[in-house]
Amino acid sequence: MEYRKLGRTDLNVSELCLGSMQFGWTADEPLALRILDEAFAAGINFIDTADIYSTWVEGNPGGVAESIIGRWLKRSAIARDRVVIATKVRGRLGEGPHNEGLSRLHIIEAVEGSLRRLGVDAIDLYQSHWFDENTPIEETLAAFSDLVSQGKVRYIGCSNYPAWRLTEAIWVSRLHQLKEYACLQPHYNLVHRDEFERELADVCRAYGLGVIPYSPLAGGFLTGKYRPDSTIESARLRSARRHFNERNWKLLDLLAQMGKDKGGHSTSQMALAWLLSDPLVTSPIIGPRSLEQLKDNLGAAGLHLTPEEKQSLDTATQLLS
Repeated sequence: MEYRKLGRTDLNVSELCLGSMQFGWTADEPLALRILDEAFAAGINFIDTADIYSTWVEGNPGGVAESIIGRWLKRSAIARDRVVIATKVRGRLGEGPHNEGLSRLHIIEAVEGSLRRLGVDAIDLYQSHWFDENTPIEETLAAFSDLVSQGKVRYIGCSNYPAWRLTEAIWVSRLHQLKEYACLQPHYNLVHRDEFERELADVCRAYGLGVIPYSPLAGGFLTGKYRPDSTIESARLRSARRHFNERNWKLLDLLAQMGKDKGGHSTSQMALAWLLSDPLVTSPIIGPRSLEQLKDNLGAAGLHLTPEEKQSLDTATQLLS
């Protein structure tokens, strides 16, 4: 497992980040704990979660993934400085008039809940889950800055920000001497390129932001398990179905052949390697729902494409974004 500096922070994170959206959803707690154990044993030290995971599941009030991670940290007795914990704030959680958004009031209340559920004194990376058009960015960044000053948060980041809002946030931070976003968590993969590459990539490059893409396997589509004639049922089928078209089926064939030629790597490992071969990408966020999926994902660690291989995939997907 390789380790990389997260943007301009002092955080050294594994080249693969373990996502936890599936904890308490498609992976129950006993399985989630085993996934955490195996991932850490394999060298993954970077774990991403959010306070709302997974409120869309019936009976799940949110905070479940954070709580599972907190219990794992306590049970495992792992030294705190050996794990980098990232979580997010923005979505609706609980009842009350201030239970969502990026207002100062919600952020201050939400961070206490995340700290309690995770069982930590400080969150390494606290992220805006998506932008809040109803709250001035100055208010959000001032609240985050106060949390850093209080030692409750080490660094801040954001997810799902368009380029102009990300640039605005950086300029506002510098104008008012507030803490800056250190990284971006974008939706980015081989079949969803344009959203990040059109403008966000240049912003991250210019300001030295770390990049931790989510959905690197396109909701399971880039694992190759879906085929034109398949009838697979999956919790993420709806997300993957948007990619069902002739050009993407040809992409899966190309990934499979490239993986075979490269020594027997899986389709998903080659899709992850495409991201890992980009110097702008720090750590793709994987979301295994089984130990088998985790093992497969881990096979991408240290796997880099040749310039020719990367160009081949770039060319095959440049019109698919």
